[in-house]
Amino acid sequence: MRLELLRPGRNFTEGVQMFVPIHDSNPLEHVRLQYVTIALIVTNVVVFLMTFATASESTGTAIAYGYGVTPAVLFDLRDLPLQFQALPDQLTLVSYMFLHGGWMHLIGNMAFLWVFGDNVEDAMGHFKFLFFYLACGIFAGLLHSWMNPASDMPLVGASGAVAGVIAAYLMLHPRVKVWVLILLRIPLRLSAMWLLGFWVAMQVFSVLTAGPDDNVAWWAHIGGMIAGAILVVFLRRDGVPLFDQNLDRVSSEERSV
Repeated sequence: MRLELLRPGRNFTEGVQMFVPIHDSNPLEHVRLQYVTIALIVTNVVVFLMTFATASESTGTAIAYGYGVTPAVLFDLRDLPLQFQALPDQLTLVSYMFLHGGWMHLIGNMAFLWVFGDNVEDAMGHFKFLFFYLACGIFAGLLHSWMNPASDMPLVGASGAVAGVIAAYLMLHPRVKVWVLILLRIPLRLSAMWLLGFWVAMQVFSVLTAGPDDNVAWWAHIGGMIAGAILVVFLRRDGVPLFDQNLDRVSSEERSV
């Protein structure tokens, strides 16, 4: 089997060339520290250093096929060679989201997770956020596999899960201002509604226009977004509003004083 990694995070790498989020004006209200977000980032970095950052081509092939999601294998249409078999097929729906094929692949995903993950964790609590993150990644891998059932390309990357975080953040805080670097040079402050709304629109456009040779797992992004937008409604804490409704309440109280 010839290794050709399908990276759901590749569009984050390309997106970094356009903009990268660096800070949002959105303090935590319910947790003192975003332990789970930090732990996820550290885990992704450590796994990358232990795998693709130091692996030879043959070892990288074994890692990608052994721990990535290969749709044809997941649906029992093909069998992996014995030397590539590392986990039961179903468990690769978790392991794939902690693998990254390159530094920019990793950095792009972790930048978005760092800026937006803390407030989603704050809105849900630590344990619910961990469940949320993993569930978004699993559904992203499943939707990609359902839409490409005969593919023998291993899927790796965290951006299916991160897409769920982005969708949840957009549902919770569309009016919060976010600092970004445009073309890695120009600082600009935009509302999340415009910044992340543009990103979401690009995923939908890319799914509709992707060609047969496109090597980006757009359906994984869509799956993560769908899961994130639905799960945030049910997993957020009691009293945590959607769509920045607390800002409307504060403005109303200020006017009545």
